[in-house]
Order: sequence, then C-alpha cells, then structure tokens
Amino acid sequence: MSTPTRQRALCLLANNSEKTNLPISSPIDEPPCLCLKYNPSNYLLIIILLIVQYKYFGTPKFLKIRLNNINIEILLKKETGEKLNINEKFFSRIGFNYLIYAIATIAIQFVILNLLGIIDINLLNDFNVKTITSAICNYILPFPLLFWLMNKLDSEKLEQKSLNIKTFLLYLCITFTLMWIGNLIGLAITAAIGNVIQSDIANPVQTLINNTDIWLNLIIISIIGPIFEEIFFRKLLIDRTIKYGAKVSIIVSALLFGFMHGNVNQFFYAFLMGGFFAYVYIKTGKIIYTIILHLSVNLMGSVVSLFVIESANAIVQNTPTPFDIGIVLIYVLILLAMLLFGLIGLSKYKQANLEEYVPKINLEKPLKTIIINPGMLCFIGFCILEMIYVIIAI
Repeated sequence: MSTPTRQRALCLLANNSEKTNLPISSPIDEPPCLCLKYNPSNYLLIIILLIVQYKYFGTPKFLKIRLNNINIEILLKKETGEKLNINEKFFSRIGFNYLIYAIATIAIQFVILNLLGIIDINLLNDFNVKTITSAICNYILPFPLLFWLMNKLDSEKLEQKSLNIKTFLLYLCITFTLMWIGNLIGLAITAAIGNVIQSDIANPVQTLINNTDIWLNLIIISIIGPIFEEIFFRKLLIDRTIKYGAKVSIIVSALLFGFMHGNVNQFFYAFLMGGFFAYVYIKTGKIIYTIILHLSVNLMGSVVSLFVIESANAIVQNTPTPFDIGIVLIYVLILLAMLLFGLIGLSKYKQANLEEYVPKINLEKPLKTIIINPGMLCFIGFCILEMIYVIIAI
C-alpha cells in the first residue's frame, strides 16, 4: 500500500482510539484530521469535502476522518503532479453519481419515516408500510435525480436484437442458477460472520418479504423493483460505458448492482445476476428482456416461495393436502430442471461471443481504471460501511 508504485488506494480501517475534542488537528508530519460526530448527516459532509478537495485542490495525499472513537482513514495517494486521466474521471463521476443516489435514498427514507412517526408511531412497525416506503425511497423519488446525473454523460444506443423462446428460456435457467450459487455463497459467508460475532445474521429483505402482504410483494418487489433497477443499473449505466467494451460494462454493472443492495446476504447473487443481466442487455439492446428475467426471480422469491413454504410446513407437520404435496413436488422438479439447464448454459458461457462489441476506447488497465478512482472508492467504501452497519444493527 505504501510503495511509490501504488498511486491510488483506499484503506478503510476501524479501530478503537481515544476520543479527541479538537475539531481539526494537523501536525506537520501527520495528515490533517477532521473530527466529526457519528451520525448519518456526516456521510454527506464527508463526500462533499472529498468532492471539493478533488475538484479544486487535487486528490488529497492523505485524509484522515475521525468519527468519535472510531477512525476511518481514507487513503488517496498520488504521485506529485499526476492527474487522473479522462477515463478515470469518467468512472469516478459514475461512482459519485451512484453515491449521491445512495445517500439520497437514505435521506428520503429518514424524512419519510420521521413524518410517519409523527403521524402514528405504530406505522413504523407495520411491514406493509415499510415495503411501500422502501419503493418510494429507493425507486420513485430518487429516479429523477439519478436520471439527471447520468444524462450529463454521453450515451450510445445499443443495436437491438430479438431472442427466440429457446434462448430466452436458457437465459432464465442461467439466471436462477446464478441466483442459487450466489445465495449459497452469501449464506456461507454470513454464517461464518455469525459464528465470529456469536450472533445470527438475518436477511433484512427476506424478513420484509415474509411479513408483507402478498399483493404488495407482487406489485412492489416483483414488478416495480425490477423495472426501476434494470433502468438504473443496466439502461442508464451500460448505454454510457459500452464505449469501453462489453466486458467493462458488465463488470461495472455487476459491481454497482451488488454493492447497492447494501447487505452481505444479497451482494453475491446480485453481483452474479447483475453481470448476466448486463450481458443479456448488451446482446439484445432491449431492456425488456432483463426486466422479465429480473421480475421472474423476484416473483419466485417473494410470491411463489411463500406458497411453497406454507405447503412444505403442512407436510412437515403431517397435515398435508394433495394440493400441498403437488405444489412442493412441481416446485422441486422445476427447480431441478432449471438448475440442470442453467449449469449446462453456464458451461458454454465462456463461448459467449463478445468480440462483436469492439471497444471504441481501450483501457490499458481496466480494473484499475474502473475502481481505483475517488468516485468509485467513495461509493464502494460507503456501501461497505452500510453492510457493516446492517450486521451490527441486526
């Protein structure tokens, strides 16, 4: 990290330290230290300070932010006189755009929940209200902001192609297979973390689904969510990154989509599915295909699975009806068939033809250019802090 050849890096360190009452301390041989109280509004202040510093004074050599008794050190090293090139600035801007969107969703949620608390404190414990609020805060209200921010970047229209039924069904099987693989990875990691902290880590989204009215699950989680998320993380994003080639667009879409979910349980399957949805959108140029694929996954997880779980519980309790047995049997057979065809499809995925999407701009070091820049590092750092908060809060 400290070698001269490493020009930019991000280091998030959390460690106990003595509380300081000094607002700013900057010894000659130490980095400036900004001392802030730990509350959500300071996330926005930190981002504003970083943007102002970078835009008008260049990338800081070292910025240390102290939040009460927790040190969060953001290291942005840079050789003297070096400037971000135009491509790094482009991806940095994308990172900041999605960071602003993430902060906006939290700010809107904070305002709405406080208003609901004033009206009736019991509304805050109503899962139906939470689901409706989630849709308003994550999709409907922030949409104009993200749309405006991303429209400031040049976009390209993808060539549109249609899929035949056979190919679409194969894509559907691959989608579910990636979801199961990612879900297993997420469950294994959360279980390991739970063992370390001696506490079970629940999936906040699954808790919300299990306690929300099934019609709201259908409308909000199965329909509204996929439509907005595919516009946010495929349409707006890939139309602007495709000039760097299909592989770069897929990586960016997968990373942002995974981190934006804000919890460890969902990160891995969101990352895998996000990358595949990006591939499908690039191949077809039609966002409707990825919306349907996304909708199918959410429908299965938030609506169909509830009926299956109910029937499975009846079987476990030795009170099943023929309908319960039929539902579980059909569900299992469909899942096994999809898993089989999905694995076959994935085995041929290396043969996926992306050569036709010749990059207009070739990046010498794609991953470094995409990730190691102020905007992306701030976005990823913010999402990691959010994941840690979810674990601690649970």
